[in-house]
Amino acid sequence: MANLEITLKRSLIGRPQKQHQVVKSLGLRKTNSSVVRPDNEAVRGAIKHIAHLVDVKEV
Repeated sequence: MANLEITLKRSLIGRPQKQHQVVKSLGLRKTNSSVVRPDNEAVRGAIKHIAHLVDVKEV
């Protein structure tokens, strides 16, 4: 199973609370922080909600 490297590229200032919660649930904190998560449906669904804020690479 592949992994995804998720990097927060845009700020959360002025974003809806739901997007804050999704970013926090993925383990991202500050702009340009990165995490590696497994490539599964739950993670892909979370990324869909914040696709305009993050960069995703397959590792």
